[in-house]
Amino acid sequence: QGWEGGWFILLFLCSLFLQALCMLRSMGIDSQLSQISLDTMRMHSENELPGKVVWVTGASSGIGEELAYQLAKIGALLVLSARRENELERVKQKCLEISNLSSKDIFVLPLDLMDRSFHEAATKTVLQHFGRIDVLVNNGGRSQRSVYQAIMELNYLGTVSLTKYVLNHMIQREKGKIVTMSSVMGIMGAPLATGYCASKHALQGFFNSLRPELYEYPEIIISNICPGPVQSKIIHNVFTEDLSKVLDNTGDQSHKMPTDRCARLTLVSMVNDLKEAWVSDHPYLAVCYLWQYAPTWAWWLLNKMGKIRIKNFKSGVFLLVTYFNLSEAKAS
Repeated sequence: QGWEGGWFILLFLCSLFLQALCMLRSMGIDSQLSQISLDTMRMHSENELPGKVVWVTGASSGIGEELAYQLAKIGALLVLSARRENELERVKQKCLEISNLSSKDIFVLPLDLMDRSFHEAATKTVLQHFGRIDVLVNNGGRSQRSVYQAIMELNYLGTVSLTKYVLNHMIQREKGKIVTMSSVMGIMGAPLATGYCASKHALQGFFNSLRPELYEYPEIIISNICPGPVQSKIIHNVFTEDLSKVLDNTGDQSHKMPTDRCARLTLVSMVNDLKEAWVSDHPYLAVCYLWQYAPTWAWWLLNKMGKIRIKNFKSGVFLLVTYFNLSEAKAS
């Protein structure tokens, strides 16, 4: 009788969980409720950011580019970094057009995260220009195809290297923010994305361990932002065997979150000092909750997803932009 009662309670709790997910789905929720509430009520508004120096890596496209525009509009002083200087200059010009910033308020600094020998000098260059760094947004990175060492160098080791030099400066000032663009893939696994998932799990582990190490500096804030699929050029820059190659056919991206919405929710998370924020539409957001609160079910879903994706892959259909595809496809 006790055994049957336990099963009844388990089924009841599972039904409540599923109802909650359905409710979130029907509401069109695209991030955690805390972010939605903060954005709606404008709590801890962006008033703290005007005049603050914000260094954004990966600023030449995608989330980094859109975040630069939104930061420029509210008057933040910007350091824009990526490998392509011409694209950074394009972003700078648009920032100037949509804001009241002057040219000296936006510093373009070309940076290759994989070249760790330059990170200390880059940090000193920023400090020479602005005198301080208030916020570091670690947004540089690429998706995966096959090159594990390169993706770890860029997504993880390069980010950690730059953070180390900027953090030394923040410790001296006893304040600052480090905002890292992780991924929902840093929370869960995804078949056929092993290298990318590993790099994002590494980021999560590093910054979640770094946060308590900084207990003596309560004004140094560590925030991990975990987006799901976003309409970004990161998929064009996916790593292949040839690191200089760019993919041309990236498929339909209309099902992904718009870049400006992702940047907005990132900004909300940044100014409200959220330790971790999930920024994603369904079904990815629902799977995050499942992974957090019902891991046994999450493992079942992952195994089912993996079986189907592997079958599709072996059939010559690699759905690069759809992590949670649960239907078998036919090769064309």
